[in-house]
Amino acid sequence: MSDGTAGAAMGEDLGVRLERHRVELTGYCYRMLGSSFEAEDAVQDTLVRAWRSYDKFEGRSSLRSWLYRIATNVCLDMLTAGNKRARPMDLAESTPLAQAALSPRPDHTWLEPMPDARVLPTVEDPAEAAVAKESVRLAFMAALQQLPPKQRAVLILREVLAWKASEVAELLGTSVASVNSALQRARATLSERAEAGADATVSDPLDEEQQRLLERYVAAFEGYDMTALTALLHEDAIMTMPPFDLWLTGHDDITGFMTTLGSGCEGSRLLPVRVNGLPGFAQYKPDPEKGGFSPWAIQVLEISDGRLTGFHFYLDTQRWFPLFDLPLHLDGESDEVEQGA
Repeated sequence: MSDGTAGAAMGEDLGVRLERHRVELTGYCYRMLGSSFEAEDAVQDTLVRAWRSYDKFEGRSSLRSWLYRIATNVCLDMLTAGNKRARPMDLAESTPLAQAALSPRPDHTWLEPMPDARVLPTVEDPAEAAVAKESVRLAFMAALQQLPPKQRAVLILREVLAWKASEVAELLGTSVASVNSALQRARATLSERAEAGADATVSDPLDEEQQRLLERYVAAFEGYDMTALTALLHEDAIMTMPPFDLWLTGHDDITGFMTTLGSGCEGSRLLPVRVNGLPGFAQYKPDPEKGGFSPWAIQVLEISDGRLTGFHFYLDTQRWFPLFDLPLHLDGESDEVEQGA
């Protein structure tokens, strides 16, 4: 085999080895950054850096540990601006329906949704899979955003990925004592925050009660039956609609909004998606100009004690629907779309 052929074969093999880590690295960067697209950019940067500097990799740690070191540095560099991704309820008080106004904020303000398949590797251990799902739920992701970047990295590596303190210390170039101190401070910060949605209880897979709840939700929403929808909502349920900073509390204000400012959603279709370790739907609204249905929102639902406690509508369809491998138009009632993400 010629040197050129051997080099090409080694390059192809390295590319395959690096690619095997893409999903777990995306999950790590997503938890660090709170942004779907920034996470994917960070992982791409990580893999390119690894490819270019592989000849300097001395093998003193595993390839996986080395990639996490690169990804951590990439994320820490991206977080130097100090931007904290948020949900509407992290920024302001809820608005009574009578004062509701749709005021958008820039994209970089918001904690972004993410398809499960892009951040949750397939694992055989059910307990490990459950921890992974819980760690990308919106409430936990929002709590992570309150931590300084290095504390965030320590908490994710230690408590989500189950790294040893000595491994985290080596990755960050610090001491075990420093890692343990950072973890203690991070835990204290999270325990002080009463997170909306933190008590969401979702089985994996969904149990029969949760599945029936979602079926009733789809029937109520597609039928725009506010009486049926009210019966499914917790009395303190929350509704958000990024990029708008408005958020509503309680079934009266939520259903009141849906029949006034949100009345254009009547007649929508919902297709199931897997998002942030929670049940979700892609919502398509009737399109009076083209006919059929056009994308409107990615919905993320939170469930507790047999009721919906939160539903979050992410409205930037030109960004979210391609991320979830969803079409940007449905022709009519006969459309059947398989969720690819």
